Amino acid sequence: MNKVDFLIVGQGLAGSVLGYELLKAGCRICIINQTKKETSSQAAAGLYNPITGRKMVKTWQADAIFPLIEPFYQELEQAAKAKFLHSMPIYRPFVSNAERTEWTSKTVNPAYQPYIAEVHQKSQYGDYIDDTLGGIELQQSGYLDLPTFLPAMQQYFREQQVYQEAIFDVTQVHLEESSVTYGEITARQLIFCDGTDGYQNSFFHWLPYHPVKGEMLLIDSEKKSNIVFNRGVFVMPFGAMYKVGSTYDHQDLSYTPTAKGRAMLQEKLDKFLTMPYRIVDQWAGVRPATRDRRPFIGIHPYHKTLGIFNGLGTKGVSLSPYFAKQFVQFLLTRKPLDEEVDIHRFDRLYHAIS
Repeated sequence: MNKVDFLIVGQGLAGSVLGYELLKAGCRICIINQTKKETSSQAAAGLYNPITGRKMVKTWQADAIFPLIEPFYQELEQAAKAKFLHSMPIYRPFVSNAERTEWTSKTVNPAYQPYIAEVHQKSQYGDYIDDTLGGIELQQSGYLDLPTFLPAMQQYFREQQVYQEAIFDVTQVHLEESSVTYGEITARQLIFCDGTDGYQNSFFHWLPYHPVKGEMLLIDSEKKSNIVFNRGVFVMPFGAMYKVGSTYDHQDLSYTPTAKGRAMLQEKLDKFLTMPYRIVDQWAGVRPATRDRRPFIGIHPYHKTLGIFNGLGTKGVSLSPYFAKQFVQFLLTRKPLDEEVDIHRFDRLYHAIS
């Protein structure tokens, strides 16, 4: 019998980050994962961006989260001996004089200063995009190359001899008062990091998942850039090309790209870009989003040997380092989780069906 402290199900972004933090804390772990082409992590753009949304506001928990992002993934690059973090400015063109005036005033606001590299009063990238009114250049931003990150971390876990490639069968989980047994593995706790599979998980299906499909394009252009352009869509340098996204669909949760999604992105691109481009590829993913747009982290309200680290949604790259560290502290010392992410906020939903 293989005895471990924590059995982790899933090695997407959430499972990789949590697994690394648990190993770093000296825990014995085992990760069970089925490598699939179609996963939320594989399809994600991997952007981290401190100023988000149509109204361009500082993202939730930015001051706690963003100082950790780049040092954390740089540490993982050293551990995995791979390059997957790309620190890069994000440029958002202004759409009105009022918006430009507002952001000019924010350059002296201590709450926003760490994230603003420069406010441009006139066009800076007219050869690429329509930025007639200038724009704001953000820092502490960039992207994680997830198609490189995930196999690199998998290889790292294999070298640590903590990885098993297998389909996880939740019906074979045997719960004891102070342990969990799955096949030949006995663990103190089992932690589900199963992404969009989570809303079909019989132990946690009662949580209010709100999965959302996103479609992206890969485009080519003779114009090359080392900055992300973002307004309505993002245009992100990726190798010699650009990733473009994304759509949001809560109805069609397939991984199949659609003509509708392509047309929607192309329409936005044609309004946004001034540089010529051609579409090279298109793909779709489904994000493990939640109803209240906050992660699902914590321990099952009844089965105390079961935990979850999921629901990171569209901001997984930025949220996962901070909350993985917090979850590890909770698991090892019972230091409380933030109430906004603790799944106990939904205990009433579990008791309503139990």
